Amino acid sequence: MATKIILDCDPGHDDAIALVLAHGNPEIDLVAVTTVMGNQTLEKVTRNALSIARVAGITGVPFAAGCPRPLVREIETAPTIHGESGLDGPVLPDPLIELDRRHAVDLIIDTIMAHEPGEITLVPTGALTNIALAVRKEPRIAARVKQVVLMGGGYHVGNWSATAEFNIVIDPEAAHIVFNETWPLTMIGLDLTHQALATPEVAARIAAVGTAPARFVGELLEFFAETYKEAQGFEHPPVHDPCAVAYVIDPSVIQVRRAPLDVELTGTLTLGMTVADFRAPAPADCTTQVATDLDQEKFWSLVVDALERIGDPA
Repeated sequence: MATKIILDCDPGHDDAIALVLAHGNPEIDLVAVTTVMGNQTLEKVTRNALSIARVAGITGVPFAAGCPRPLVREIETAPTIHGESGLDGPVLPDPLIELDRRHAVDLIIDTIMAHEPGEITLVPTGALTNIALAVRKEPRIAARVKQVVLMGGGYHVGNWSATAEFNIVIDPEAAHIVFNETWPLTMIGLDLTHQALATPEVAARIAAVGTAPARFVGELLEFFAETYKEAQGFEHPPVHDPCAVAYVIDPSVIQVRRAPLDVELTGTLTLGMTVADFRAPAPADCTTQVATDLDQEKFWSLVVDALERIGDPA
């Protein structure tokens, strides 16, 4: 059976590819999409999510907008990477589907509680604000979720500071809540996603699909490559968020290591740092693990296959 997931995102170029991968792969049953501020304001990333749904032909899936700011801190966005719209590059079509009237937090809770324990996997690819509030509002979801597979953090590297990754540092208090819950949690951090590089060879494989969604992804990567090179110094851009979806589809794509994880909340130089304790074998009750190595061929084949399966939606 396909794995039922809730994708909590802030599109975002790599979030867009994650959404396309989740929709196009038969091993995933996308049961809800929720949005959170991050790469841009909540209004912008929510519109982006609905536009992506039109490009990819996603229907019959509820989309709900969530938190417009972090739990404690002021909002921080990433226009230097994702542009003023949060999805600069391609022309975004007007959305065809309407938002669910529920707040994203309530859609998350309702969806988990309406399914049997162990059926729903949470895949957050933005700030963890919605997920933190959901588990605080309805603590029973922690025992009902199959697993949390998140894109965020890093055990040796940061990108928004010397030690912290963007999704975590913009709402570290929310991340602290999520990391310290009892659910099984896999951190797909920068140490892993910096291996998922969209090289010219990858771009050529995507272009060869020849469909409108493939052209859309190609335009995303073209813009993303320019901003990532200018802002982060990468020759080819890393696509972070689809790595989390890929792990849910096929865990053999990514090697992981069990380790206790936590989030730094008070350090002057290390706020938002995700700390993995590798000093000894993980204790028996450890429920967290980190991604270490990516099978790049398998990963990009999943992305290309999803685009081929989606085809050209009307």
